[in-house]
Amino acid sequence: MRIAQLANFIGPASGGMKTAVQALGNGYAAAGAERLLVVPGPRDARTSTAAGDVVQVRAPRVGGGYRLIVEPWRVIEALESFAPTSVEVSDKSTLLPVTGWARRQGVPSLLFSHERLDAMLELRTGWAGVAPPVLALNRSLVRRFDGIVVTSAFARREFHDLAATAGTPVHQIPLGVDLETFRPRVGALGAGDGVLRLVHFGRLSREKSPQLALDTVLALEHRGVRVRLDVYGDGPQRGQLERAASGSPIYFHGHIASRRELSRLVGQADAALSVCPGETFGLAVLEALASGTPVVTADVGGARELVDRVSGGWAEPTPAALADAVLRVAARPREVRRTAARRRAEQFGWDRTVEAMLELHRRSADEPTALAGRSA
Repeated sequence: MRIAQLANFIGPASGGMKTAVQALGNGYAAAGAERLLVVPGPRDARTSTAAGDVVQVRAPRVGGGYRLIVEPWRVIEALESFAPTSVEVSDKSTLLPVTGWARRQGVPSLLFSHERLDAMLELRTGWAGVAPPVLALNRSLVRRFDGIVVTSAFARREFHDLAATAGTPVHQIPLGVDLETFRPRVGALGAGDGVLRLVHFGRLSREKSPQLALDTVLALEHRGVRVRLDVYGDGPQRGQLERAASGSPIYFHGHIASRRELSRLVGQADAALSVCPGETFGLAVLEALASGTPVVTADVGGARELVDRVSGGWAEPTPAALADAVLRVAARPREVRRTAARRRAEQFGWDRTVEAMLELHRRSADEPTALAGRSA
């Protein structure tokens, strides 16, 4: 098998996507597949790694530290040289011409949908009218690609009806977590001092709903609960959030570069808040669970599917309801909730994700298709 992974729109908010692409690529190479990764960057470059070659295509900045490949034919040149047996695309914008090339060559193309556009755009912009343009784009996507990969039932609903009409299969494959890097560690911050310690980590941007996590803590404080929230991460809303949290028991620590150190810090909390109602999957949820920390999340979105009744809790995405959920989780014995969290995370090792994706690539490449007869 020769698998080409195409990742676009790389920037500071794409940590989850980069983690997934890297974990899958490493798994593909370990299983004996040849793998090529194409990404945007400041200049053209080609690097050989243990997980296959990485082709960096020069791409302009488009705001917020992002880069976007705007010359898809240069990606096609790399693909022609590599001659993949299947193409995996993590992009819904400027790389779409690649699907036309793939179809002419009889190479199956899979869209790895990392986010649900309607939910993400509505949260980011506050505009409720995103549905029509997103529907039009999705209608095009299900006809261009030979298969759609989603990570949750919440994400699957975005494509289900359109894909059925187009005859394009939708495959639900959950992501995984690094169970070695993220694991429970001995010790607890401030154990026995009567303070309810919560944590929130991730990108501090509007579509991730960090304000809702802060408001949940303020709701707890208003009830007289001794509470503390430690926030790890950075983003465009950090200054605004810090000003709003002034004088409250909410502490901002910025980006934590070491994933092991992040796991240690997260593992010291009584619960993690991951409350975004538009999350397609929620790698941060799995990372908290793997660290032995139960998670409280919204009752809608992909993150809710990762938490069961013993590893965390959920509620409608309002501060009062989420505060109730936090108190319910915190009332459980500490070791019980820590053990339950870790056990839940262990159901999502990356090996299962890689195995499912490899089987999908293998089937796509081996089964006879009528790709040339389908319009791109």
